[in-house]
Formats: sequence, C-alpha cells, structure tokens
Amino acid sequence: MQGKPLEDTKNALAVALSKLDPGDSFNIIAFNGETYLFSTSMELATKEAVERAHQWIGINFIAGGSTNICAPLTKAVEMLTNSRGSIPIIFLVTDGAVEDERQICDAMKSRLTNGGSICPRIYTFGIGSYCNHYFLRMLAMISRGYYGAAYDLDSIEIQMQKLFTRGFSSVLANIAIDTLKDLDEFEMYPSRIPDLSSESPLIVSGRYQGKFPDTLKAKGFLGDLSNFVVELKLQLAKDLPLDRICAKQQIDLLTAQAWFSEDKRLEEKVSKMSVQTGVLCEYTRMIIVETDERNNASESPGTKKGSKKSDHQKILDSEVPKTIMLQNLGIGFGDLTATAENFPPGSEIPKLPEVAEIFVKAASNCCSTLGNKCCCLCCIECCNKLNDQCVIVLTQLCTALACFGCFECCSNLCCCGQDG
Repeated sequence: MQGKPLEDTKNALAVALSKLDPGDSFNIIAFNGETYLFSTSMELATKEAVERAHQWIGINFIAGGSTNICAPLTKAVEMLTNSRGSIPIIFLVTDGAVEDERQICDAMKSRLTNGGSICPRIYTFGIGSYCNHYFLRMLAMISRGYYGAAYDLDSIEIQMQKLFTRGFSSVLANIAIDTLKDLDEFEMYPSRIPDLSSESPLIVSGRYQGKFPDTLKAKGFLGDLSNFVVELKLQLAKDLPLDRICAKQQIDLLTAQAWFSEDKRLEEKVSKMSVQTGVLCEYTRMIIVETDERNNASESPGTKKGSKKSDHQKILDSEVPKTIMLQNLGIGFGDLTATAENFPPGSEIPKLPEVAEIFVKAASNCCSTLGNKCCCLCCIECCNKLNDQCVIVLTQLCTALACFGCFECCSNLCCCGQDG
C-alpha cells in the first residue's frame, strides 16, 4: 500500500483517533512481513497519546515487504481478550491477499466463539481488487463485526470513516432471537448477528419452514453490558420482492461460507439463488440471447428459388439463437501474485466494460440497493409494480443517455459506491 491509498488510510485513521473519548483505550499495529506496535499495551486516548500516535503513524506507515495478516491479528486479539466493561473492536485494513486465509478464519472462529460472552469484534476493510473480499467478509461474520470495502481508490477515506463510525456507535451487542428455534427449518443471514449501530440499520434476512410466530423476542447487551430484551411484532409484507431485496446480502454471505468451507454444494446453492433472483455471483455469468422472430417473407415471383438443401439450411440457421457471453463481473477471491509482487491497488490494467454489462450489473443490484437505502416501502412497492413496457422504456432511456455522453452519470445513479 503506497501513494494515495496509504495517505487516505492515514487520514481516516487520524479522524477516527480524534473521535475517541479520553476514557477509551486504543493501540495501532502496522504490518507487512513484520509487525510494528505503537505500544506494548493498550493506551488511554489522552491528547498526548493521540499526538504520539499521529507521529508514529507518519514514521511506521511505509510501503514495502511482504504481507502477514495472522501475526498482527493474533496479537490484537490477545490484547483485547481480557477486556472488561467494554465491547472490544479490531479494525483490520488491507489491500492484499495471503495464503493462510482459511487457517486464519479457523483460528479466529475457535478463539472468538470460545472466548467468553463479549469477544473482540473484527471490522474488516478491503482496498482494491487484490485482496480477498470474501475472506474479509467471513472474518467479520465470525466475530460479529462488519465488512467494508473501497474498490474505487477515490472512495477509500469516505468508506473507511463510515466503518470507523459504525464501530464507535454500537448500542446493542450479542444479539440473539430466541423464538425462531421452534421452526422446522431456518436459515439466517448473517448466521451470527452483528452489533446494532445507531448510525445504520441492521438487516437480518432468512428462509424458514413451519409456522412463523406472531412475535419475535430479541435480546442482547447494552453499552454498559446490562441485559436488554424486546418483543418485535410481526408485520406481513405484501407485494414486496423480499427475495430480490435481500438476495445480494444472502449471496455474498453464502459465497464467503462456500469459499471458507470449499463446499461445492454450497456453491451450487449460490448459483441457483443467483439464477432465480437475477443477482450476479462469482459462479454465474450473464449472457445475451439474440433471436430472430421475423417471419420468413414469401419469395417474389421474379425471384429464383434455391435448392431444397439450401432452403433447409437457412431454416436451421434461423432457428439457432445467437448467444453472447458477457465478461465475469465478480470481484474474485484475491490475487496472491499481485500481493507478492507488491503491486499497489489500482495498478491493474483498467477494463472498460461494455454498456450492456454496466446496465446488467446495475439492474441485478437495483432491488438490493433499494432495500439498503430506501426506508419508504411505497417506493419499493412502486418499483415492483413496473410492468415490462416501463422497464424497457427506462432501459432505452438510460442507454440513450449513455450514447450521448452521460454514461458516467447514469452508472453512478444505478450502481453507486461499492454496489456497482
């Protein structure tokens, strides 16, 4: 990590340090092939300590060396394992992939799930396309943390500050829902519910078989570690495409689990869900099928007829649809070679996708984006009731704007941030 990504990371970290209260404790670990500690123990966030941290960051945040995530992460967990009276949080920021990612997840799963009532949360942040974003997502899910990313280098500082803010504003931890245990079958995404933040909504989705209860009982720990229980009344959603709204979240989480477990059946499940909902995944690709539905015009009297064999060949050719395979729009599972060679994020050859691919990706993420960013159910219902003709007109309008040079504006509207 060097240049703008490194500077933006420093700036985001400086803002995060300025938001700490004097009673908060912190530490910083820089790593490449080696591990560098700001302090051998946790430091109170006094004005003097924060100033020393700024100076230390300027000296020790230097590009170079290999990448070793296991050692600094293990050290951070050791420092926070015996925390009392607080919810410990680790922020892991990286732009590279490592070979022992599954072993890291195994070690953290064993350590954090058996580490008492309040284990350290790991908030992960991936920069660029060289790191394995599904490893980072899995690591966050294991620890009840959150995952963030910046595929676009211009958004690193903003997206990282959002993740820091979410971690600083936890209001309910160790959330569990008791009444769902009586269902015949039940799947929940994420399987370990992360902490509730006052800065953003917490969306938990799932699938079930059996009779769903009229009320749900949720419980957890407040900031002072006192118990909190609340009953949630059931509200039936009518005419809402909930499967599409929650599909992106479910597919991403299941893909992370499939990568971690190397389970082919889970990969097939993700592929099937992707096809059913129209949301792209790492195991599916979009194709364009072009068919000619025009009726064969009758030959004019002055036209010379061809042989029966050639006529038969033309009919067969017209019945074969033309398929165009679009490029894979997934983010992949990291690039060990680029990490080992110390390629900076953003140095990959820019790939300019075709107009069709941009709008295919935008359309596949549309419902998920609405579900994450729209609080008004009327808006979602309105979009769901659009008929085919309206959708075609909107698509043609966006394509026309793209042809007139407004393509960037259209793509930002349809697939802004990390969803596009």
